Amino acid sequence: MAEAKALVLTGHGTNCERETAHTARIAGADSVVICHFADLIQGLVRVAEYNFLIFPGGFLDGDHLGAAQAAAARFTYSRTPDGRPLLEEILDLHQRGGLILGICNGFQLLAKLGLLPSHQEKQGQQVSLSHNDSARFEDRWIHLLCDPRSLCVFTRDLHLLQMPVRHGEGKLVPHDQDVLESLREQALIALRYAHAHGGIASQYPANPNGSPDGIAGLSDPTGRIFGLMPHPEAFHHPTNHPAWTRAENGALGSALFANAVSYLHALQD
Repeated sequence: MAEAKALVLTGHGTNCERETAHTARIAGADSVVICHFADLIQGLVRVAEYNFLIFPGGFLDGDHLGAAQAAAARFTYSRTPDGRPLLEEILDLHQRGGLILGICNGFQLLAKLGLLPSHQEKQGQQVSLSHNDSARFEDRWIHLLCDPRSLCVFTRDLHLLQMPVRHGEGKLVPHDQDVLESLREQALIALRYAHAHGGIASQYPANPNGSPDGIAGLSDPTGRIFGLMPHPEAFHHPTNHPAWTRAENGALGSALFANAVSYLHALQD
């Protein structure tokens, strides 16, 4: 059985790293390390030593130039001390069977790096996350529906979830209609905003940002890269839910992390 070794990145405006690391621990990860971006550039921490890379939420670079846009340039052009592009080390983690998770600002980063919905086609950035249709910051609990057709490791065997959203730029914008159709056909829309009864939410307020087709999270074709706008790390215990005394919370957000850990544990060393 392989160990689940999680690396949670922080720095330059990230603010959810501690909650994210805690959720990975209680989900069963064998080791969890919080690492500043600068530690990767200086070679103090190597991505190659981990198999679960997590980009938490926050406001990278204050969202200047657009959410995670500056950070995407930093990851693209930064190199490790041996001269290797940092982005190559991240892709290597994925190619050797590891998992990559981006939450909120982390999802925005994965999209602008071109890792979601698919880096394998080498098309560059195919989607972006833009300002909410409401023109306001949305901070509240919402319902989410998992697509049973998706190969996403994180949403496996999950159905209807509840989590909080807290973002101002969460509307998914595909490059063109062909990209949107491809997301649907390949079942890469692993997570959608939903109504309490489970139907896909296309309208505000159940859909907090106006994303087409209720898109709340995307998976790559392998199911091992996953990005979502809601915050699963904010729901790692029943009492996190505002209606916990009425037992209306359903599955915890940490179930996404538990699925990831179970997947890694099932791998052979």
